[in-house]
Amino acid sequence: MGEKIKGLMKKYEEMIAYLVVGVLTTLVSWGAMYLASWLLFGNPLHPTPFENAVMSGVNWVAGVTFAYFTNRRFVFKSHEPMLREIPKFVLSRISTLILDLVVRQVFGMLGINTYITTFVSAVLVFIGNYVMSKLLVFRKGKQEKQIK
Repeated sequence: MGEKIKGLMKKYEEMIAYLVVGVLTTLVSWGAMYLASWLLFGNPLHPTPFENAVMSGVNWVAGVTFAYFTNRRFVFKSHEPMLREIPKFVLSRISTLILDLVVRQVFGMLGINTYITTFVSAVLVFIGNYVMSKLLVFRKGKQEKQIK
């Protein structure tokens, strides 16, 4: 039984690591948002639209920054030059941010519950981020493929 579990862990190592990094990224981005809220605005219970926009921006930048470095090292184990990867990573995350906004807008116009909307959007963004990271950002170079 232990060998079977080890085999499954090895087979799905990248996806498991991606899931763990995703949870950590969420915690880091939320932490940065709440810290910014407290430092910049005294942690308002009912933030203004401007304060919400600032906190959302901090949340997104902190999440994308943390996600890039942790995905690079622990998930995709990339050795490519960062200057080649970072623009592709940021653009891929901007595209899934747009996906999130579109899903929320469309579901909102259809009158779908905000909790369902949030869940569906999160799943689509999670899958989109993984696929783009795997296929566009952290593609294995010819040398890395030959080593494996």
